[in-house]
Amino acid sequence: MTRRRLMTISFLAGIMTMCAVVAAQTAATDLTTPTASLAMNSPGPQLKERDSRYRLQKSDVIEVEFTFSPEFNQTVTVGPDGYISLKSAGEIRAEDKTIAELTRAIGTAYHGILYKPAITISLKDFDKPFFLASGQVGKPGKYELRSDTTLTEGLALAGGFTDAAKHSQVVLFRRVSEGTVEARVFNVKQMLNSRNLQEDPHLSPGDMVYVPQSKWSKVRRYLPTASMGMYANPNPF
Repeated sequence: MTRRRLMTISFLAGIMTMCAVVAAQTAATDLTTPTASLAMNSPGPQLKERDSRYRLQKSDVIEVEFTFSPEFNQTVTVGPDGYISLKSAGEIRAEDKTIAELTRAIGTAYHGILYKPAITISLKDFDKPFFLASGQVGKPGKYELRSDTTLTEGLALAGGFTDAAKHSQVVLFRRVSEGTVEARVFNVKQMLNSRNLQEDPHLSPGDMVYVPQSKWSKVRRYLPTASMGMYANPNPF
């Protein structure tokens, strides 16, 4: 075999080796690319739902029981400052805590007095959710929110509209922060006439519904009865 032929065979073998290496790298890339693409397109962590458990408020009455130390059993009330006073353990903040959070807080307060106390907390009395209805409604006042209630349902609970009510400008006041109140105006007359309650808002605890007086009812008070009769029926004969 000549020297030139050997060189040609060696050259071809080198080319084949390089092709094999490139093919292997391409195959590896094809295998890893979909995985990377899936990782990039996968959804991020889902947001947790808002905790809907009841949180303690001022004036709530709580019964605290110690399973193995009944001498520490007590009934306490959340004060105007949001604190409760515990036997032999001083004061701790209770406002805005859930029952589970308060149980842990009381256990921590008695850590130096009792060894791993078993505590049971019961909510005996609390301020029930409510809304206020005022203005031109049949029965203005404070009403409990016993279940999911919309604006029109709340107005029905309050006795409905009076003859002097302005149905088209019902105001819903809602506290959104410590010093901020949001006011929205709803055309309840249009909602009821169109038989479409999709825009009927749901009431939240502490909401106030105000129904203003119509301009016509203000004017009507100063019109004599005869004038009103002639206006209502200008051609009686």
